Amino acid sequence: MNRLETIQQFLTDHKTDAALVTTPDNIFYLSGFSSDPHERLLGVMIFKDADPFIICPLMEVPDVKAAGWEYEAVGYEDTDDAWEFVKEAAGRRMDGIQSIAIEKSHLTVERLERLETLFAGVSISRLDEQLNAMRSRKDEQELGLLREAAALADYAIEVACDHIAEGVTELELQTAIELALKKKGVQKMSFDTTVLTGTKTASPHGTPGDRKIVQGDFVLLDLGVVHKGYCSDITRTLAFGEPSDAQKDIYEAVRRANQAAIDLVKPGVKAKDLDKASRDVISEAGYGEYFTHRLGHGLGISVHEFPSIHGANDFQLDEGMVFTIEPGIYDSSITGVRIEDDVVVTADGVEVMTKFPKELTIIR
Repeated sequence: MNRLETIQQFLTDHKTDAALVTTPDNIFYLSGFSSDPHERLLGVMIFKDADPFIICPLMEVPDVKAAGWEYEAVGYEDTDDAWEFVKEAAGRRMDGIQSIAIEKSHLTVERLERLETLFAGVSISRLDEQLNAMRSRKDEQELGLLREAAALADYAIEVACDHIAEGVTELELQTAIELALKKKGVQKMSFDTTVLTGTKTASPHGTPGDRKIVQGDFVLLDLGVVHKGYCSDITRTLAFGEPSDAQKDIYEAVRRANQAAIDLVKPGVKAKDLDKASRDVISEAGYGEYFTHRLGHGLGISVHEFPSIHGANDFQLDEGMVFTIEPGIYDSSITGVRIEDDVVVTADGVEVMTKFPKELTIIR
């Protein structure tokens, strides 16, 4: 059963007439078509007993077909009311639509109200959990692309090692990394590349700037690439020159916390148990108050997706799930350290897709 058929079966099982999917990443998952619609309407409408269609700007119809979409692509011009095109195309497939499943986490109130106006008396239900469940279990093709994306992230860390030097700024290092990746064919990053040095490493979401690398700095690198629609996400913390004993102590605590969570991964384990295993290591090392975020997040078409790996999540892991494990310690009086890997749950354990070494790398 393909992905569209799975949604159709969901609609049948839940006695729902149609589904409207509007998240660009979910549209790509279901259709193979990738686009940032900005303010324009983009969606896939799926019916339990009729063929689906894509609604998109007219200028993108050829791109939809080139992506392999086998069904109708309904195009509209900027001067048109796109929702009227939705109503007309839906009406050709089904009379009197009474129920529609949507992504409640994504559809705006304005668009929801328009949908309810177009289909008078329609009942609205959630499609979010179904899509999350489908996307969280990667097939072999997806895993292959994620491994390739992870290898490119590993390469980016190697590039950083070659360019770290006295006086190089965070922004200069960021530029060197991204330029090298573009030469490898990478079209875009999963998110803005983070390069932080010195005590700036103690900001989990810090912004690279003009600070220059000096002897004794830790350099924190958090980056990822989008490869054929799938994301990677790696963090490594490197030392420039001989680190202090305090820096080494923090680094080793994070490394052990990362490994403790990885060692626990297998089907049936709860997400919260991974978080606890990692957090316990950091707390026992005396740095519990400095680990200020969840352990990780799902990874795939989106760089942050279901499931969330945090201490209150009872969700059980299953084979094929891909997520990050990224404990950190952020002590602004000493340094910040984060070590992040991309992992996949296997039939009996775990595969770590990011391969760059986690023993402390010292660049002299």
